Amino acid sequence: MYFAALLARTEDGWEASDTELDDVETLSDLTDLARDASVDEDTVLVYIEQEDAWFGVVRVDGEEDPRIYVSDASAAARSSYGEILLTDELLGREPGAEDEIAALEELVDLGGTEDGEPEVSEAVDGRAEPLADDDDIPLDAVPSGPLGDLGLLADFGLSEKELLTLRTDALVEIADALGAAEVMESVR
Repeated sequence: MYFAALLARTEDGWEASDTELDDVETLSDLTDLARDASVDEDTVLVYIEQEDAWFGVVRVDGEEDPRIYVSDASAAARSSYGEILLTDELLGREPGAEDEIAALEELVDLGGTEDGEPEVSEAVDGRAEPLADDDDIPLDAVPSGPLGDLGLLADFGLSEKELLTLRTDALVEIADALGAAEVMESVR
């Protein structure tokens, strides 16, 4: 089960609203949704959580690039909403690198011999074993644990250390740090 909420900063404090992500397919769509909720291009936080698995926070400040934090990247990678947050940049990959390598692999079998057979070495007991390749880390591998901008809420009183320790009820603790607990409770 998922829950998503927007927290928009205003002159009078924070405004909260729950939000549907049905029409959101990319980080750009999510950023546009946040900017639409912004008052005078002030800070908007988008909070997404999959119950007891992971949560993510996207911070949008005016026209600046969104800042992202995900509590457990490997759990988020198994979620359609989590995949929106796990951009190539966040994962430290070159944009489009996965597509380029897949296209090259179709043209040439880079993982074996000219005949397409895997390379082998002779083991001590005479059996053939595949050669190990330290560079064989799949491009789509996602690290487990927290990923992203640990300081995205520091100026609101939630330190990097505190962000890393959030697990269940993360939204409540984030709203408390922002002074938005009451408005968030109205949409929870």
